[in-house]
Amino acid sequence: MDRLRAAATTEPGRLRVIGAALALLAVLFGSVSAVQMDDRADAADHVLHRSQPLSVAAARVYGSLADANTAASSGFLAGGQGSPESRTRYRDSIEAAADALAEAATAAEPGSSSAKAVTELSKLLPEYNGLIEQARANNRQGYPLGGAYLRYANDTMQERMLPTAERLYQNENRRLRGDYDAATPYPWVATGLGVLALGALGWAQRRHYLRTNRVLNRGLVAATAACGLALVWLVAGHSVARSGLGDSYEHGVHSLHVLNDARIASLKARGNETLTLVSRGAELTKSGEDVFDRAYRSDMDDLSGLLDEAARIADDRAGEQPVQAARGTMETWRERHRAAREADAAGDYQAALDGIVGDEDKPSTGECFDGIDGSLNKALAHEQEEFEEAAHAGRQAMRGLPGGTAALAVLGASGAVLGIGRRLSEYR
Repeated sequence: MDRLRAAATTEPGRLRVIGAALALLAVLFGSVSAVQMDDRADAADHVLHRSQPLSVAAARVYGSLADANTAASSGFLAGGQGSPESRTRYRDSIEAAADALAEAATAAEPGSSSAKAVTELSKLLPEYNGLIEQARANNRQGYPLGGAYLRYANDTMQERMLPTAERLYQNENRRLRGDYDAATPYPWVATGLGVLALGALGWAQRRHYLRTNRVLNRGLVAATAACGLALVWLVAGHSVARSGLGDSYEHGVHSLHVLNDARIASLKARGNETLTLVSRGAELTKSGEDVFDRAYRSDMDDLSGLLDEAARIADDRAGEQPVQAARGTMETWRERHRAAREADAAGDYQAALDGIVGDEDKPSTGECFDGIDGSLNKALAHEQEEFEEAAHAGRQAMRGLPGGTAALAVLGASGAVLGIGRRLSEYR
């Protein structure tokens, strides 16, 4: 230790300490940059390829279940075996829900809340399907018991299946938000080390100039250039990536969430509207209102608010136009529903049924529901494209950053060692 302390008091000893410190700072800067940017790049990958697709799959589970329930009640009103369109829609919705559940099951962590939700839904789905088949069988034979089975199936859907599907949806949204939170923070530690390394290199070159009157040391200049380039790449690359990921959330994920909620509200409104005619006043609130009609009005209020929000956050004409179209169709739906309810209250059940299900001569609320569903699906497809484009751009901005900054930092450390070594050779 005495010899080391004595050596450090000489100029060659001090140069060795300075060279070691510069190399260490450069390597530390590169290592921390590589680790931090690798973590952020992985999180961005998860956003693009795992958590966002799974969030969409969870929304598809919810929407498909609600759509199946709507198709089942609409088909029941048609009488007999129901219309071919309603049977096909019900079957397709059940299959879509099963496929989305399988996709969610493959990605859910064992023992997690999402895994439990998927298991519960997988058990309830065949139970619900069996109740619908019982309702259809009784309805084909003209037994009033079919309506009771349908209402029991609806209770199973509304009270057990949809809340579980919503829990799955919320879990996947939290996972997506967590991946965004992991991908977007600035790499402050790496940036600070980069600034410190550049400051130390600048100080070393100024010291070299003051002691030797030599303006440049090639090794130290190369080290400064390498570390400076790495720092600029780190800051600029992550800023571009952060901007792209931010756009993908604000103009993609946020819009998708609102549009999915709007579609679910329209599906629930349609299901409650048809059940109003199926129950025919069998279930009333304490104030004497039809339970399903009151639920319909609540769902339509939710739909109205969500469409307003979707129009507000739409950032281009292609995204706003289908939302505005859905808004106009919703007002027509309300008018037709009001007319159907007035006919039902006056005792003209067939006119009310025609107003809800429709016939060849009279438009129905079913046409309005289909129009809203088509407009929302068009808006969802557009916003999904917006998300993928912005998220892909953000991920691309991080490509090569971990390895590139690490390589430049190693070059910087090598340049510092060579520059100090050239100065040390003058003492030999």
